[in-house]
Amino acid sequence: MMIFFKERLAYLAVPKTGTTAIERALHRRASAVFRDPPGIKHTNARGYERKFRLLFDRSNLAPVETVAIMREPVSWLGSWYRYRQRAALSGHKNSTEGISFDRFVEAYLSETQPDFAKLGSQARFLTDDKGTVLASYVFPYEDFTPFLGFLKTRLGEEPKLDRVNASPEGNVTLSPSLLAELKQKHFQDFEIHAQISASERTV
Repeated sequence: MMIFFKERLAYLAVPKTGTTAIERALHRRASAVFRDPPGIKHTNARGYERKFRLLFDRSNLAPVETVAIMREPVSWLGSWYRYRQRAALSGHKNSTEGISFDRFVEAYLSETQPDFAKLGSQARFLTDDKGTVLASYVFPYEDFTPFLGFLKTRLGEEPKLDRVNASPEGNVTLSPSLLAELKQKHFQDFEIHAQISASERTV
């Protein structure tokens, strides 16, 4: 999470959406950067409203708006799956080494998720308890152009993003039956992403 106090903007770092690259590109411009622990770095929209808004809102200034990136849901899961296959996690309870992508998604969809599949969801990150999107702006991960244009307008310059912290390559083809189940159980993730992709800007 980063706060741009003068620009009245808070960047909410949805995991696996290029957050490290965005932080590296913008941290010098930010009034505050929350890097650690991960629970603070990846503060979700409801957490921001509950824990941080009162710290940065001022009666004589416009409210702080929030902006986030959202990834296509299967791609998001695929990135987590590949990230947890890296050698550094071998033997760890979060490792997906030796596990197929279908098995990973099955575990993610199960009522009792094993540690390697405990991920939450992007929709939950962005919404309140009633499912209403709290973030002021949500842009699609698949095309950063609208997001970069937004930052240029709000911050006065367009940052250059480098590719960092990328997940290793891997097979993330999902069987049709599991895809259908994923779309049914996490329909809001797909709905929000489809909406922002169609508008090419925000929800």
